[in-house]
Amino acid sequence: MKKENFLSVTCSVTRALMVIGGKWSLRVLDEIGTGKKRFGELKRGIPEISEKMLIQELKLLTQNKVIKRKSYHEVPPRVEYSLTALGLKTLPILAQIKDFGDTLLENAGDEQ
Repeated sequence: MKKENFLSVTCSVTRALMVIGGKWSLRVLDEIGTGKKRFGELKRGIPEISEKMLIQELKLLTQNKVIKRKSYHEVPPRVEYSLTALGLKTLPILAQIKDFGDTLLENAGDEQ
């Protein structure tokens, strides 16, 4: 969606989903949590995601000001990702999703 269309969205649910509704967004936010994570730590924490997709997701979340990227000018280069104040607001949502997922996993055997 073009930037001007993104800014004109008036439905709060649609706007939120445009920012954190990507396939990997919530997993990345959950993996970062309240700490700081480097790229390699995120990749190890979410082994199912490809390197290309992780890079794209991090760029998108950074552009949307949900996470911040801090570069250290060292050799070798070091980059850390952490949640912004906006990103921290997703943590209660993630906690509810985890609870829902735990319930689904517990009840998975009951369906048979």
